[in-house]
Amino acid sequence: MRPVDLQVIGQELAVKWDDGTESFIRLETMRRHCPCAGCRGEVDVMGNRYRNPGRVLSPRAFELRRLTPVGSYALQPAWGDGHDSGLFTFEYLRQIADGAPAPGA
Repeated sequence: MRPVDLQVIGQELAVKWDDGTESFIRLETMRRHCPCAGCRGEVDVMGNRYRNPGRVLSPRAFELRRLTPVGSYALQPAWGDGHDSGLFTFEYLRQIADGAPAPGA
């Protein structure tokens, strides 16, 4: 599955998928699901997860400034607070759209 059209509409990312379905993902939800190591943590070879201390996200953290395609498999958002290290694979983006719980929830 791949997105064929992406548009920011208000506080949501509208995604039209190649199977003809559409998803609307709140930008706050997308940011809270950031898959980068800084947000989600890292796992060592023993399976231990290491996370940064939780931080409060400012309202700017939910402002999508740019959405850059990465190859033919992912999107890299740049947020209003400067955060831009998360790569959202199309599969992961669809999981978020379908209501996957937030990491650590």
